[in-house]
Amino acid sequence: MFQYTFIQNALIAALLIAILCPSVGTFLVLKRYSMMGDTLSHASFAGVAVGLLLDINPILCAFIFTSICALLIEFLKNYYKKFQEIILVIIMTFSVGIAITLISTGKTKTNVNSYLFGSILTVSKDDLLTVFILSIVSVIILSLLYSKLVYITFDEDGAKVAGLNVKLINYIFALLVGATISISIRIMGILVISSMIAIPVATSLQLNKGFKYTFIFSIFFGFLDIIIGLVSSFYIDCAPGGTIAITSVVILVLVILFKKIGYAK
Repeated sequence: MFQYTFIQNALIAALLIAILCPSVGTFLVLKRYSMMGDTLSHASFAGVAVGLLLDINPILCAFIFTSICALLIEFLKNYYKKFQEIILVIIMTFSVGIAITLISTGKTKTNVNSYLFGSILTVSKDDLLTVFILSIVSVIILSLLYSKLVYITFDEDGAKVAGLNVKLINYIFALLVGATISISIRIMGILVISSMIAIPVATSLQLNKGFKYTFIFSIFFGFLDIIIGLVSSFYIDCAPGGTIAITSVVILVLVILFKKIGYAK
């Protein structure tokens, strides 16, 4: 299967996703904000719809729209401090409304199924280039902010007292989440992107290691989920998003079972 160009493109994109999604997801899960990934994946649907309507690169449009929504979520936190989950509902409702309105007009020039469910057949070189650039920029920014993000994740008030510009870092991190969601659209599909952000982290947390090892193992489990799911989708002839999501949950269950067996001994 690896002799096909479209498989090579999909594999490269998948490996980048396997690094980015769990990396960003670790911070989201530990901040108890994992549903932000689901909200922004729905927001990316609106960006894709705009891109298809205007005949502009849908991934780039998804990144722009998702980034705007991510920044809006951070902004609205100041107005709903005690009910932050309602912010996600507001953004999701707004985004899905835009997407459905644009798609239902019938003026989009491309079938949206590949964006909803993911596809290994439609990852073009242009898509791959966009994914590569966004991934490299995201990894660099994440590396530079790593220690500060760790501090903010566990003690945001302490980080403020220590003089960190928490608001700015949160805004930058929100952009990273937006970029990660946009990058994942082609392979994962909009409907199951959040699984790749949260499930590898949930699996890694079962190992009961410190933050550093949780971070590393979440990327490892992300690689397993992506590779197994991608190969399975090729042979089953189905959308990779579904097989990757199923694989991630199966691996999580296996880790939990092995953990229980280990305790039983």
